[in-house]
Amino acid sequence: MHAPTGTQYALHLEHDGAVVDAIVTEVAAGLRSLEVNGTALVETFPETSTPPGAAGIVLVPWPNRVAGGRWMLDGAPQQLDVTEVKTGNAIHGLLRFTGYRLVEREASRVLQTATVFPQHGYPFLLETTVEHALTPDGLAVTHTVTNRSAVAAPVAVGAHPYLRVGEVPVDELVLTLDASTRFVTDEAQIPVGEEPVAGTDFDLTQGRRIGDLTIDHGYGGVRVTDGRSVQSLEAPDGRRVELWADTSFAFVQVFTPVAFAAPEGPRRAVAIEPMTAPANALNSGEGLRWLAPGETWRLAWGIRRAA
Repeated sequence: MHAPTGTQYALHLEHDGAVVDAIVTEVAAGLRSLEVNGTALVETFPETSTPPGAAGIVLVPWPNRVAGGRWMLDGAPQQLDVTEVKTGNAIHGLLRFTGYRLVEREASRVLQTATVFPQHGYPFLLETTVEHALTPDGLAVTHTVTNRSAVAAPVAVGAHPYLRVGEVPVDELVLTLDASTRFVTDEAQIPVGEEPVAGTDFDLTQGRRIGDLTIDHGYGGVRVTDGRSVQSLEAPDGRRVELWADTSFAFVQVFTPVAFAAPEGPRRAVAIEPMTAPANALNSGEGLRWLAPGETWRLAWGIRRAA
């Protein structure tokens, strides 16, 4: 019997007393589990299941939503397939249910590739790769996107990990988000404005307990230090998990569903999603990168146990 997420790549690393394990899936180049010394850093799901709430998947060639699945290209209307029926939007790109092809495989590393072919509302050809490589404190994920079209192609990249700190209840974790603005959205969760978070309930720069939050917002103004941004979850005992990203990821989405389909039953979870562009970028142009024919974009993010 085949798993709904295809081949499961079990990765393992032992280095200087650290033991790191992960499972990466063929479908959507997803991250199904990640542990450092037995402490889970991401939410997992059974091999027999699809990823609940898009857990761990790669989002290409756009993250989040496109309003009504519609956008304009050189004055011509484009209509993507509507993949989020409740809002009428196109969501999370075109590789969410695609099986990636194996390129290279090592004990602690896997490199996969997938092609975005021209289709409804996206008349471009892209070659993509995703490398998951274990590190002594977690995982580094490196993406490449190459435009094989005859014309420039609009591209954005994201990922959808749900973070955790072992078995600590999510409500007890403190979320710190080093971002200065948030996107205000309409009833279909499409941005209609951007506002500073300072002095508002959406300011997470000093840390907020997850139990106090119900949120599904994109953030901008992400602060970069030494070429990386860092967002974190911290447990009451001081253990901390960080999501880092390079300068290409100028935005981040935070989502705290109250009924995440965990193996033990529905409960709260927290997704911290690195994104190179916010929702509806095909329309707004914000953060969108136009790759020239033959151009390759390389970018990286990761998850680490920091304490």
